[in-house]
Amino acid sequence: MSTDPKDRWLHLGSFIREQRGTARLSLRRLSELAGISNPYLSQIERGLRRPSAEILQQIAKALRISAETLYVQAGILEPPSGTPDLSRAIMADQSISEEQKQALVRIYLSFRREYEDEHGESQPPVPAEPSGRDEPPGRDEPSGPTEPPGPADRLASA
Repeated sequence: MSTDPKDRWLHLGSFIREQRGTARLSLRRLSELAGISNPYLSQIERGLRRPSAEILQQIAKALRISAETLYVQAGILEPPSGTPDLSRAIMADQSISEEQKQALVRIYLSFRREYEDEHGESQPPVPAEPSGRDEPPGRDEPSGPTEPPGPADRLASA
């Protein structure tokens, strides 16, 4: 990516537009979900405006992607280096639904706990997505955000 700030904002805008297309959201709908004006979002997508970190966070939430992803695109954060964080990679994947992402993270974390129990070793902690709760989750609870059971869950419990 170019180091020219003008190119960075163009790149960020096209990235947001791509994510909006992937999410099948109109410009108007994304602006409503993000709580920003339609013209302002349009200017961001065209690289004409430099959004604040707070605005990027609102857009990320509306797109259901991590704010860090947009911060890296905007040059606010450096791209991650070192060992990849599988949980973050799963949550950033745009080709699967939010429910599927959460199921994968729960499975992954259960495998890690099982490994730790069997080997008495502790792996580096996995940063969990915020759950919106004040209390830490219990040992058997998923550490990521939870949603009501989907149709597959209802069938399995029937």
